[in-house]
Amino acid sequence: MAGTEVLIAGAGPTGLVLALWLTRQGVGVRIIDRTAAPGTTSRALAVHARILEFYDQVGLAADVVARGLKMSAANLWAAGTRKGRVVLGDMGVGVSPFPYVLIFPQDEHERLLIERLSERGVVVERPTQLMGFTDKGTHIEARLRHKDGSEEAVEAAFIAGCDGARSAVRETLKLGFPGGTYSHVFYVADVEASGPVMNGELNLALDDAEFLAVFPLKGDGRARFIGTVKREAEARRDLTFDDVSPRLFGRLDVKVNRINWFSTYHVHHRVAGHFHQGRAFLLGDAAHIHSPVGGQGMNTGIGDAVNLAWKLAATLRERVGPGLIDSYEPERIAFARRLVATTDRAFQFVNSEGSLARYVRVHLVPLLLPRLFDVTPVRRLMFKTVSQTNVSYRGSALSTGSAGRVQGGDRLPFVRSKDGSDNFASLRSLAWQAHIYGEAGPQAKQACTQSSLSLCQFPWSEAAGRAGLARDAFYLVRPDGYVGLIATTDIAGALKEYQTRLGLVFASGMAP
Repeated sequence: MAGTEVLIAGAGPTGLVLALWLTRQGVGVRIIDRTAAPGTTSRALAVHARILEFYDQVGLAADVVARGLKMSAANLWAAGTRKGRVVLGDMGVGVSPFPYVLIFPQDEHERLLIERLSERGVVVERPTQLMGFTDKGTHIEARLRHKDGSEEAVEAAFIAGCDGARSAVRETLKLGFPGGTYSHVFYVADVEASGPVMNGELNLALDDAEFLAVFPLKGDGRARFIGTVKREAEARRDLTFDDVSPRLFGRLDVKVNRINWFSTYHVHHRVAGHFHQGRAFLLGDAAHIHSPVGGQGMNTGIGDAVNLAWKLAATLRERVGPGLIDSYEPERIAFARRLVATTDRAFQFVNSEGSLARYVRVHLVPLLLPRLFDVTPVRRLMFKTVSQTNVSYRGSALSTGSAGRVQGGDRLPFVRSKDGSDNFASLRSLAWQAHIYGEAGPQAKQACTQSSLSLCQFPWSEAAGRAGLARDAFYLVRPDGYVGLIATTDIAGALKEYQTRLGLVFASGMAP
């Protein structure tokens, strides 16, 4: 029977990132996908700052940014008239080293991830179908069916279900996928067009009964259109671009010159009952699906992958007690539930046919939103929310203590020094590390030495204070850049208790 450490079902961005992070930490993986080739069309476009921060840890961010398009501004249209313009620019300056929203289509995104994996000797096995698996307690036994119809038995320490909304892993576990489906049929189209909305910026057009979102793509006159099809055509299966209402295009003076591809879909809002059972895990669309509001779906799946990857690596290398892996579900399912509820409310508002909702959507929102974005605190809050830099695991069993405005479970605040260096560079080790902003006393140094823990000292600065950090406090940072333990007194005792409780053994950084 063939063996591997982690069997990954599904080679979308979630599965590919999981594989990439695991291989960077020396874990053996096999990644399979039931499709014959990577997708050439996709709905996911936005890559947010938190994901770029994760990518920077594995040397991928620079390539993604170079191939993507920074979104500079958003225009709001109502009843065919531009009502306001919101300058996005670098709205997250000081919050993240990537203070913007990046447009990078999912199909191109996947190709880059596949390239990076192949450089590390990992090839996606296509078309290979997961026929089922059994959890034996100490390992997983899975059955795979290959292109030629042959079947293979595979043994793995863990299995990760990154296989989408119709997940075979989730179905095998019988975890359920409660939620619902919106009645409208939506479309996504890659087009070449002309008109006022083809200005290289995000354009959102709201009307009495429909909407159109126009996302800029690299290349003159290229954009991604997202909207609704005609009500009378929704029951048909063979929908084409001719089934898109031309009324809004006419109002916006949009001329579509070429359709590169067109697809329709229903929007669902669902969260699996559990993300973890035994030696099996659910990630991405296999665990949660929701509306495209805010471009959160793909980014959330990648966040799942990073959260799970370092925990699997630590468990497989026996650097932690068995309880660490159990923290994956509570940390990620709580965020998924909040996200689904939030995007559900926003999506219903955008699509509501009630007279009050239409009035607010068409008249009040275009009037008020640009003014709100002129207020710096509002801009920063919006950036932190959409970028997922405010995602926190404060309620996790891995999160302890507080100092300044930072609590255990928070993402480590970003601090850039006057010389241009920053405190995120050390996170590329993918290892536990201690951060102190100010002076590290003898107790902190001795505690790190005894625990074989890397100590990163940064001079105290106004920037550190603005970021919410406390001078001379001890911040224990997880491999994914979240703060686990914070201590200001008895650092040695606090660190020892934390290690003992989690069965945690610190290790040096992984090879790049």
